[in-house]
Amino acid sequence: MHINFKPKLEVVFYRSILGNEPVRDWLKSMVKEDKRTLGENIKTVQFSWPLGMPLVRYLGNGLWEIRSALPSKRIARIIFFTYQHIMILLHGFIKKSTKTPHHDIALANHRKKEIIRDLEL
Repeated sequence: MHINFKPKLEVVFYRSILGNEPVRDWLKSMVKEDKRTLGENIKTVQFSWPLGMPLVRYLGNGLWEIRSALPSKRIARIIFFTYQHIMILLHGFIKKSTKTPHHDIALANHRKKEIIRDLEL
């Protein structure tokens, strides 16, 4: 029997013009148990893409969110998009309302446009 352990998507963090990686920094700021959960959820998407609910939800305009219930009893979201075989993590946040806030989606869209513009150069 042959088992393929190769990920379907490569994971890349959004990097600003100044070289900052806000999603990586946000993940690093988490407590160990929350970090582990988020990492496992990213890995699940990476190896099992495409996925749907309950772990992944489509937000529109090519954006997806990873939905994580953290051990710290908080809810986290990581917004990403895919380009070819790459999963680009655009924005991560702790969710405080039932709907994903518009400003979080707008920020992810802005970062996505930045990346697409750079890819087209």
